[in-house]
Amino acid sequence: MAFFGKYSCFSFTYASVRQNAPNCSGVYAISNAGAWLLAGVADDLQVALHRHLLETDTLLSSKRGTGFTFEACDAGTRQGLLDRLIAELHPVCNMPPVGSSRNLL
Repeated sequence: MAFFGKYSCFSFTYASVRQNAPNCSGVYAISNAGAWLLAGVADDLQVALHRHLLETDTLLSSKRGTGFTFEACDAGTRQGLLDRLIAELHPVCNMPPVGSSRNLL
């Protein structure tokens, strides 16, 4: 399982983020009905998710995220968890462009 312990997938709306995402360090993932879209890290989960909701003309906004989940964790463990999430979930917005030699893992 990508996220450890008990977690939920919440609606990816401003009100839901405000109600469910804490103002603390952690990792998060955004999805739609068909795929995982983005995995990220943040010093403040709520602020990061709200910023994604405000994006326009990005790959993430074009995929129309409908849900999010998160795990609160300290800054020292975020990157390792993010790397595992990307490897397991293959979120489309974290993948390098086709033909790119960039390696995210």
